[in-house]
Amino acid sequence: MKLISWNVNGLRACAKKGFADFFLQCDADIFALQETKMQPEQLEAELKFEGWHRYMHSAERKGYSGTMVYTKKEPLQVIYDIEGDETKEGRVITLEYEDFWFVCAYVPNSKDGLLRLDYRMEWEGYLKAHLKKLDETKPVIYTGDLNVAHEEIDIRNPQANRRNAGFTDEERQKMTELLDSGFTDTFRYLYPEEVKYSWWSYRFKARERNAGWRIDYFIVSDRLRDRLSDALIFDDVTGSDHCPVGLIVGIDL
Repeated sequence: MKLISWNVNGLRACAKKGFADFFLQCDADIFALQETKMQPEQLEAELKFEGWHRYMHSAERKGYSGTMVYTKKEPLQVIYDIEGDETKEGRVITLEYEDFWFVCAYVPNSKDGLLRLDYRMEWEGYLKAHLKKLDETKPVIYTGDLNVAHEEIDIRNPQANRRNAGFTDEERQKMTELLDSGFTDTFRYLYPEEVKYSWWSYRFKARERNAGWRIDYFIVSDRLRDRLSDALIFDDVTGSDHCPVGLIVGIDL
C-alpha cells in the first residue's frame, strides 16, 4: 500500500502549480492533504478525481486550515475532529479500514511569540489520547503536518531556532512522549542518519539553500514496524512551501 501526505498551503493555489499531475503520477492508495484553505463548495471539477472517495474537513473560518483525504477504497467509517478540541479548525480526519486506522492531521502552529503554545500543548494531549484509543483496537497510521522538527537532525539551524515555534523543548517533548507510548517515526526509523526536509520558508531563498525543517511525518503503531518497506520525502516536488511525504507499507487496503 502506498500512502502520500502533503500540506498544500491552499489547494486551489497548489492546483495551479501541478497538484493534479503529481496526484495522478504517484498513484497512491490514500492521499492526505493539510491546509486546504477551502470550503467543500469551492472544490473544482479537476480535483474531483474519478474513482476516488473524498472526505473534506474545512475550518469554520474561511481560507484557513482544513484537511482532506482521497482514498481508493471506501472506509468503514469516517470520524471528524478529536475529543476535547472545540475550535472547529478542521484539523483531523480519521478513517477506519478493516486492518488499520488512518489519521490525517494538521497540528496547530504555536505562532510567532509562541502565542498558541499553551493551546498546542492541550491539543497534543487530545491527539495522543485519540491515537492511543484507536490503537487499542487495531494499528494506527498517523500522518500530516505535525509542525515540529523532532530532533536536531530534522532542522537546518537547530541552535538559531531553539525557541521558535516548531522547535521548542515543549513541542519536541510532546513528540517524544507520543513515540515512547508505542509509535514509530517511519522515516527516522528507516533512515536514522539521513538529512531531508519537508518544509522551507518562503523567505531568504530557503529552499534554494535547502535551509529546511522536517515537520511532515508518517507515524505508525510500533507493531507495524516489520511491515515498513519505505518512507519517502519528495523534496523535488514544488507547488507549496511543503513537499509531499510518503509511506510504503505491507498492509492491504
